[in-house]
Amino acid sequence: MNLDNFWPAFFLTVFAGLSTGIGSLLALFTKRTSTKFLSVALGFSAGIMIYVSFVEIFVKSEESLVAAVGEGPGVWLNVVAFFCGIGLIALIDFLVPSAENPHEMRGVDEMESKNRKLLRMGVFTAFAIAIHNFPEGLATFLAALKDPSLGVPIAVAIAIHNIPEGIAVAVPIYHATGSRKKAFVLSFLSGVAEPVGALLGFALLNVLFNDMAFGIVFAGVAGIMVYISLDELLPSAEKYGEHHLSIAGLIGGMGLMAVSLLLL
Repeated sequence: MNLDNFWPAFFLTVFAGLSTGIGSLLALFTKRTSTKFLSVALGFSAGIMIYVSFVEIFVKSEESLVAAVGEGPGVWLNVVAFFCGIGLIALIDFLVPSAENPHEMRGVDEMESKNRKLLRMGVFTAFAIAIHNFPEGLATFLAALKDPSLGVPIAVAIAIHNIPEGIAVAVPIYHATGSRKKAFVLSFLSGVAEPVGALLGFALLNVLFNDMAFGIVFAGVAGIMVYISLDELLPSAEKYGEHHLSIAGLIGGMGLMAVSLLLL
């Protein structure tokens, strides 16, 4: 493990997690959220995460596992760990009630409805986002720890996808309490789980670290990122805008990631 990259990796994770505060500011201090921009940005984020998961992270995790246990078992273990990552984040989704789950897409107008129990919805959404941000923080941190040039686009992608999560927390709390400060603070704090998840993951890996442990965790990270992209980002992109806008963002994200990996 390259500890020289610890602080850059940690600051990237903090940036990604606390971008929920950006979402809350957009919701609280602008007259109207640009849904077309969100659509393209979320598709762009999904493109980055899907491309880097399959082309870079999955390949690196396989290399580590093959080095640890040999080619045949290493390849199989890599695939199993990848789907275990998907299973982990899917289990979290299953355990979080759908009304408060940030992966269950809602439009901004739905979040402003006075007929819902807004305060409860906002608080539980913040709690649900905090739970989801643990593995996302680990994903960002590990990628940046392995290679800062890989961590930067992942951190940007996670940050973009955290913006609508910040909106999902801030809007109902503001309409329930009338307090912009409370809405912002709770939205901001929901992102703190991301660097916390990174530190807990680092503490565990620092004790158990070897090629096998790194390969298994990295493959799981790839699975988590693919699931987030397919289950949250793309449906959210289409919810906020148009199908073709979200696909254009997706392709743009893949293209940028491909070029950056070739150049760096």
